[in-house]
Amino acid sequence: MTLNWYGGNNKSMLITNCLFRLGASAVLLTNKWTDRRRAKYLLMHTVRTHKGADDKSYRCVMQQEDDGGKVGVKLSRDLLTVAGDAIKTNITMLGPLVLPVSEQILFLANLVGRKLLKMKIKQYVPDFKLAFEHICIHAGGRAVLDEIEKNLFLTKWHVEPSRMTLYRFGNTSSSSLWYELAYTEAKRRVRKGDRVWQIAFGSGFKCNSAVWRALRTVNPAKEKNNPWIDEIDEFPLDVPDFQPVIGY
Repeated sequence: MTLNWYGGNNKSMLITNCLFRLGASAVLLTNKWTDRRRAKYLLMHTVRTHKGADDKSYRCVMQQEDDGGKVGVKLSRDLLTVAGDAIKTNITMLGPLVLPVSEQILFLANLVGRKLLKMKIKQYVPDFKLAFEHICIHAGGRAVLDEIEKNLFLTKWHVEPSRMTLYRFGNTSSSSLWYELAYTEAKRRVRKGDRVWQIAFGSGFKCNSAVWRALRTVNPAKEKNNPWIDEIDEFPLDVPDFQPVIGY
């Protein structure tokens, strides 16, 4: 269920009933260097992008009343376009902080060729797989995950935690990122020194990135509160494509 349950008949507002779910997570942060030996991750970077000044971005996800006075969340048809623009801006700001020099040079050379030399070449997309071992993408919906996987040239393995979180828990807002990291930990994938990229987005429209570095190899047997630990061996599952039966 969701706090934003909608009981009306507006199709653009009904879709949230199928997608949004309740979820929560708790993370303890500290800036005391003496706690480093007990910590799992070190926060390296945060990048926040907010597009609220643009009307299309501001109105693409809004809580409002329908014609019958029932309150719900309306998703605009511009949502994917707006999300793509916010994500593009965010990763453009994040790139110089995390990408190896070789990728930055290729990106800059491509930019100069397109903008200054007017060369008809495709925009170069940096290989973020060289900057991170693990990527946690906000489980906002299947279409969004498909687009990010395609546009950033990610592998099925990189997107697996996000897809399985969406399948099992639905869209739990920002807490989905921590379910995804817990999935990666339960799969025994996190090793000391690994870099983790969490990228989330939502109404506003906003997009935020957090970059972490693992301070130790995570042993899932010692993680008592991991929500995946009792059934992690059943995942990943082969989730069939969803075929809508009602036009939207």
